[in-house]
Amino acid sequence: MRRLFQGGTVVAPDGSMAVADVVVDGDRILEVGSGLDADESVDVTGKHLLPGLFDCHIHLGFSHIDFVRIARTPPGLMYFEALDGLQKTLECGITTVRDAGGADLGLKLAVERGIVPGPRMQIAIGMLSQTGGHGDQCLPGGGNLAAESSVAFPRSVVDGPEEVRKAVREMVRAGADVLKVATSGGVLSPDDDPKHAHFQMDELEMMAAETRAAGIFMMAHAQAYDGIKNAVRAGFRSIDHGIYLDDEAIELMLENGTWLVPTLIAPRGVIRAAEAGVPIPPASVEKAHDVIGIHVESITKAVAAGVKVAMGTDCPVSPHGTNLDELELMMECGMTAAGALYATTLSGAELMGLEDDLGSIEPGKIADLVIVNGDPLDFANLKDNIEQVWKAGELSVRCA
Repeated sequence: MRRLFQGGTVVAPDGSMAVADVVVDGDRILEVGSGLDADESVDVTGKHLLPGLFDCHIHLGFSHIDFVRIARTPPGLMYFEALDGLQKTLECGITTVRDAGGADLGLKLAVERGIVPGPRMQIAIGMLSQTGGHGDQCLPGGGNLAAESSVAFPRSVVDGPEEVRKAVREMVRAGADVLKVATSGGVLSPDDDPKHAHFQMDELEMMAAETRAAGIFMMAHAQAYDGIKNAVRAGFRSIDHGIYLDDEAIELMLENGTWLVPTLIAPRGVIRAAEAGVPIPPASVEKAHDVIGIHVESITKAVAAGVKVAMGTDCPVSPHGTNLDELELMMECGMTAAGALYATTLSGAELMGLEDDLGSIEPGKIADLVIVNGDPLDFANLKDNIEQVWKAGELSVRCA
């Protein structure tokens, strides 16, 4: 059945706008133009049509960042807890995500098969970390907050090229669409330093060889100067967080066409969670305070230099449903409103290799449409102004 979205203003990824009708046939956009007709119509007169939005760094398998509570939660319960985050992400107009760890193949397939509503996903499943690195959850007292590895969630703390080789293959076997690697320390892990690089080049090069063989991309949790540069040199598709960026790192990213996924909202989310009573280690809270200023400086320099940016949030470090707050923070780093929109639409699609199907409202693309009242570039009010979210030609959210 063909459906006509009539009388609205279509917003392009670059922020330009034009009044146009949109005809959807099944899950694809058939036509964009004037005077079109179809079997049924949706009146969107006076409203704006955005393409479905992207969040390129999210954790839909988790609903909070209380890691002790997570360690005490049965795996089956976490799937039910994830339903709320799936729904809240859709309500932000986000129809496609790159899940950076926590969602497994089962959760992805449940959405794909229509068992539960949610954005389509590329999944990392877990994050490779060196011993003592950002993803190593062994505690000084001898305990371990990490769940036992399984076929669905393979081991992720590995050392040396041969361990890395097997770990990458196990992630691919478990259904990973992208390989996530901690090439530096981080904020939420209390016992490592965000300024320290992790993994040696022979290990990173092994990851690159194995992901090329599997036909998937790599994303780097990379905050340290050297950790960023090592990841870029090894061929990672994106640098996620990018807290400590210097001129050499930015030049390398430009030369290699590497994306930056800033997640500016994330350290602020750590602080807010601690203030709300979540038992986050004091060292992590201190690091969150320490990095906010340099993070803004680094992203501002990268934006000014022309580094490609895709929107990502690290939710639920900030709660699911707050995703669109990231757009205003990107603008505080020198991006225009149109630039922030591009990062959240077509740039996200390009990063994920989905630009032929998603990221803009054009004939032949998948019919992901976000119906917005008011100014679609007023990001402070965008979430409240979203009226409907259509994913692959089906109404997923009706907000008003």
